[in-house]
Amino acid sequence: MTSPPGIAGVFDLAADTYDDVGVPWFRPIAAGLVEELAVAPGERVLDIGCGRGAALFPLAEAAGPGGRVLGIDLAPRMVERTTADARHLPQVEVRVADAVAPGLPAASFDVVASALVLFFLPDPGAAVRAWAELLVDGGRTGVTTFGPQDPRWRAVDEVFDPYLPPAMLDARTSGRRGPFASDEGVEALLRDAGLREVRTAHRTVEAVFRDTDQLLAFTWSHGQRAMWEAVPADEHAAVARRVAETARHHGDGTGRLVLTQQVRHTLGRR
Repeated sequence: MTSPPGIAGVFDLAADTYDDVGVPWFRPIAAGLVEELAVAPGERVLDIGCGRGAALFPLAEAAGPGGRVLGIDLAPRMVERTTADARHLPQVEVRVADAVAPGLPAASFDVVASALVLFFLPDPGAAVRAWAELLVDGGRTGVTTFGPQDPRWRAVDEVFDPYLPPAMLDARTSGRRGPFASDEGVEALLRDAGLREVRTAHRTVEAVFRDTDQLLAFTWSHGQRAMWEAVPADEHAAVARRVAETARHHGDGTGRLVLTQQVRHTLGRR
């Protein structure tokens, strides 16, 4: 039995279909963060965990040709695909780097953005402190995390629970306890990093799946793929049937499944 891939490996495997199965998801989530950060033309911006560019490209548009936008990601295939997508934008660079230790000069960015990354990291507080050091005085950062989960979505996720290792079930990463369980918890991570004017903005994002096949494709196309990688290959078909049955139970009677997710954007200034 092979070991499941690490987080970089999961996103490498998902890179070719990431945010590309016909369900707008990461782009509308990132749009809220970009709006709150209000990047100005000419600013220097770092996007940590840039993925396929959901935040990177609108950040680049806001910074304009006179700005500089660097996207970093731990997954080489993500970087390869996003670099190709950004080839027409001279102000954009994408490179492989670690979110916790990006190896960048202190005080070299006006804005640091990170959408749906912080809860993957083993020490979120240390990561935010490292990101704060990259900001110029007066520079700002914004991180996106999930708020309370739609109970229907949780019912789908629970199909995977018997297969998941403790690290994927722990209260911090699940968001049901710990810093990611509340606005105050995430805000404390930023304040403890020395950031000021800390605030939280909320959005609700809706995902509409035309049928259970599209839902299953979606679960393979992003970080949830890690759940599939924890399931033995010979049980994939049975788990897929249980996911489909659960989704149909919570559907609208037409075959569609409409799920909502509360999202929080937490912002601060150095």
